[in-house]
Amino acid sequence: MPLDRLGRTLEGEVDALGEKGTAKGAEHVVTAVAPPEGAHGTRVFLEGEGDRPFIRMNSNSYLGMALREEVLGAEERAGREYGAGPGAVRFISGTYAPHLELEEALATFHGRTSGMIFSSAYAAVVGTLTPLITKATVVISDALNHNSIINAIRLARPAGKEVYAHLGLEELERAIERWKGRAERALVITDGVFSMRGDHAPLDEIMAIARRHDDGYQENVVVAVDDSHGVGAFGETGRGTEEASGSGPCDILVGTLGKALGVNGGYLVSSAAVTAYLRETAPFYIYSNPITPGEAAAARASLQLLDSGEGRALLARLRGLTRRFEEGLVEHGFETIPGEHPIVPLVVRDTDRTRAIVGHLYDHGVLATGLAYPVVPAGDETIRFQICADHTEADIDRVLEILRNFRG
Repeated sequence: MPLDRLGRTLEGEVDALGEKGTAKGAEHVVTAVAPPEGAHGTRVFLEGEGDRPFIRMNSNSYLGMALREEVLGAEERAGREYGAGPGAVRFISGTYAPHLELEEALATFHGRTSGMIFSSAYAAVVGTLTPLITKATVVISDALNHNSIINAIRLARPAGKEVYAHLGLEELERAIERWKGRAERALVITDGVFSMRGDHAPLDEIMAIARRHDDGYQENVVVAVDDSHGVGAFGETGRGTEEASGSGPCDILVGTLGKALGVNGGYLVSSAAVTAYLRETAPFYIYSNPITPGEAAAARASLQLLDSGEGRALLARLRGLTRRFEEGLVEHGFETIPGEHPIVPLVVRDTDRTRAIVGHLYDHGVLATGLAYPVVPAGDETIRFQICADHTEADIDRVLEILRNFRG
């Protein structure tokens, strides 16, 4: 069956996205990666660009763990011992010793009693929130939360949904008060670090608000945080937004293995009661294969490295490079949102100019991500730069020089 009529419809819809400027467009294909050498950090090579190297300023691999020999070696050894893939979902025959060892290590790292891993951070968010949001639950969500949170709430169909203005704690508290006596459970959900801006939630204040109103709900005011961009990149020891804000443990913490830890997969840490419930009710956990045993072993090796003196040195280096880049942007007259997180936004406030700067960077061997409406609100068009510990001072200065020379 040719699907000719359906094909024409779908092609028209893709063309319409392009005309609106909201199409994702073609993906760059990385054909090779060169590790840091001398004054140069990691370089990537792209399909169609021959032997021209690129500085990657749009990677979530904040600590450069993916190329570390300790991590690569752990994955190879576990792959040879257990095989390349798990072979089944976990409740059938897909649970391996490295999965359990990683879950225990994650719980210990975050000071929790229990942890569980998912195939991705997106699956972890949706798989966690949808079973915990009942018909008697009100969900209260930051306006700039990640797409995974938005879709989880849509799938769950709670008793009520409140969206408060970004970091609007007074609105958050009013929403909690408004639903007392109307919902049995309140679920406050926020990103830890907001991926488009690099700013972070004041978890200490959010936790204080939740504690103040906890007695007003039969099943508690539960605070859940997706700190995928925070863990391993933020805080003195890389424990993310909880550490940076001094909040102490939130009720449910979702993280990722695929950003600062440099591997693949997602996870949550919480109480044993929460994880036992989710192992029986989260479809993204029950019916999806887990990450491979090799990936689990690699993630555990990365976590061990993070939780060491060498890991703290990497974090200190990351903070220094981030400061260098942020100060350079300001010195050259660019607008940014200051902060310690290695997401450093260059605020452009114009779609065409954003595209022109991204194109200028690409032409000079730098990969950066331009963000325009509807990814960000109209008027907040931004180029998101992401600093990594395997960049060098020379890399940072080179990118700043290219930006300074832009004449669009």
